[in-house]
Amino acid sequence: MVQLIVGRKGKGKTKQLLDKVNSEIKEISGSIVYLDKSTQHMYELNNKVRLIDVSQYMIENSSEFIGFVCGIISQDHDLEQMYFDSFLKISSLEGKDILPVIEKLEKISGTFGVDFILSVSLDKEELPEGLKDKITVSL
Repeated sequence: MVQLIVGRKGKGKTKQLLDKVNSEIKEISGSIVYLDKSTQHMYELNNKVRLIDVSQYMIENSSEFIGFVCGIISQDHDLEQMYFDSFLKISSLEGKDILPVIEKLEKISGTFGVDFILSVSLDKEELPEGLKDKITVSL
């Protein structure tokens, strides 16, 4: 399953994402990975959540990002959820069509049983019609 938290920059998406991940870690038995563009939020995350600073891995396009995500999944068989803060930036999708990448994440989710929760810096109206049903929070 793919869930979207949407809204313009500065609207509070990261806070929503952090609150969700910190409450979910108490509920699930598997592991959680949090991908971000820096380690800025390290101390706001529960210490059971694995934080990965994507900027260190030289990801240049969305295909490399999907490969990176699959690599993480292949190394952690207990992985239940992945959180993507600043999704457009970490996936190299700023100013590009995000629909194909989210459709691919949906397939990966179905195959490996990992839920993806994405923070997307776009207004609800800017999203493709096919993604509006995936919005859980719109700020």
